[in-house]
Amino acid sequence: MARPAQRMKALRERRKTAGLREVRLVLPDARLEVTRNRVAAQIARLDPAAEEDAIRWIEAVSEFDDTP
Repeated sequence: MARPAQRMKALRERRKTAGLREVRLVLPDARLEVTRNRVAAQIARLDPAAEEDAIRWIEAVSEFDDTP
């Protein structure tokens, strides 16, 4: 069996041939309490009126509506 590095190289090449590109994301770890506390603090600072306005705008321009 091929080594892991060779298998990954082959996988990337197959994806590239299929017109796909690998993208890596680095995100805060939501399992950590410090991250959850930071998110909670940011949410607490949100202005409810502004958030409602943003949601109404998103719904108004959304492609997902009740029409078939």
